[in-house]
Amino acid sequence: MRIGREIQCDLLCINTRRIKILVGVLLLLFSWSKNGVTASIHEYKNQAFIPRFNSFFFHGGSEGLYASKIAETPKTSLNDDTNKPLNGKSFIRFESITFRRPKDVANRQNEMQQSTGVVEAIIVEVKDRDKIGGAYMNSNALCCNQTLAKEGHCKLGEVIIRQDPDNPGWPKRLQTSFEGKNEEANMMTQTVEINKTGMYYLYFMFCDPELEGTLISGRTVWRNPEGYIPGKMAPLMTFYGFMSLAYLVLGLLWFLRFVQHWKDIIQLHYQITSVIGLGMCEMALWYFEYTNFNATGSRPMGITLWAVTFSAIKKTVSRLLLLVVSMGYGVMRPTLGGITSKLILLGVVYFVASEALELVEHLGNINDFAGKNRVFLVLPVALLDACFILWIFSSLSKTLEKLQVRRSMAKLELYRKFTNALAVSVLLSVAWIGYELYFNASDPLSELWRGAWIIPAFWTWLAYLLLVVICILLAPSNNPTRYAYETGDDDDEGVALTSAGVILAGDLASKERKASIAADHVFALGEDLEENKRE
Repeated sequence: MRIGREIQCDLLCINTRRIKILVGVLLLLFSWSKNGVTASIHEYKNQAFIPRFNSFFFHGGSEGLYASKIAETPKTSLNDDTNKPLNGKSFIRFESITFRRPKDVANRQNEMQQSTGVVEAIIVEVKDRDKIGGAYMNSNALCCNQTLAKEGHCKLGEVIIRQDPDNPGWPKRLQTSFEGKNEEANMMTQTVEINKTGMYYLYFMFCDPELEGTLISGRTVWRNPEGYIPGKMAPLMTFYGFMSLAYLVLGLLWFLRFVQHWKDIIQLHYQITSVIGLGMCEMALWYFEYTNFNATGSRPMGITLWAVTFSAIKKTVSRLLLLVVSMGYGVMRPTLGGITSKLILLGVVYFVASEALELVEHLGNINDFAGKNRVFLVLPVALLDACFILWIFSSLSKTLEKLQVRRSMAKLELYRKFTNALAVSVLLSVAWIGYELYFNASDPLSELWRGAWIIPAFWTWLAYLLLVVICILLAPSNNPTRYAYETGDDDDEGVALTSAGVILAGDLASKERKASIAADHVFALGEDLEENKRE
């Protein structure tokens, strides 16, 4: 006994150390992510330009923007427009943008010369990307050279832009010049109004190779007519509001059923209740977070962190619920036995991986152009999801086999329906993953941004439908003896039910009476007590 307790203590210490390590990693990711909670306010902190062809560029951001609802003459406004009403306007505003060139480059310039280097801010709608550079002249050049300047295609030292005849003044060009030997050039605070719906990209560029090493700092503010939330995310705000109501309705129906049959409640019903409660909180927090984001242009740190945490907890608990139901918990077995610690460890690891992914996704800078670094956090979550799926279906197979041996037809019917629901959800998931891969591969520049919200929304909706199915199949009932625990059930998974041995008839009858008393905890599907006794 002492040795057994020491082994358990050692295992507990090991698991505790693992949990501490995982929590430490989570806190590290959190501290790394929180520096970028700026959302549609794109901040630049002394970042360098990247050489490309005969130019140097810096990607300042990309978002889907809807056209302004208040029609005005297209123009670039200066400082005084910051005090005008914002409702109905869509714009990109440049604030405190500063360019700093190397000191030795500045010292080589003529102090009396008015312009000793030009940096351009280029705003282009993605469908007009071919109007930037010399592609229409079969040239890879982005900046105008002497040959192109002599032919009258462009002005020497500037980015080549071919104006859109249907939208005069676009793509938009804003220039900032270095003066004399100054190391810094400050861009004028100005706002560019958006009067056409589209995916817009912002680039800062210069053509003078002497400016190599120039750094940019400052920020740009992007706004849609209804608020600051990026266009790709805007429909999700309405979706989360709808899902909050959907979870509320499901919670009320489950609560009424729960109260009506409170004497027949088992532990599994409490777990289902917790998943419903977590779903209600998660959707409400995301809706409130998106609403606040839309109103202020910045993601509220506290609300976002709570929403991310509730989302990770709900995903973890939902998967564990599916797993324990697949093992027969609450129907075939009253306890989980020796696999409880494995389940807890898997749940903790999944929670940390999911929380890390959510933190990076929602607490970093928001561009409507996905970053590649996200892949490194997606892979662990995908692998853990695959582990859950394999374990769930393996457990379901063993549970169905046990029920067939025992000829428990009512329980067998329940688990067949549950298996069919899971199989359909897995097939839908695989099909949707294929569609998502196709969607991302066929739309690398986010030209289909207005429909992109459907991809994350599908997973939320599928999880909700699966929860509804579980609530229907495992609802509390006034016929609690239908799924009473059976005496031969194993506490540990993987032990064959047929290895229990032969039980004497008198002993079996006694245990069946005890089981019928202990199992006033069942789920209703409509057959009477006599059929259960025959099973």
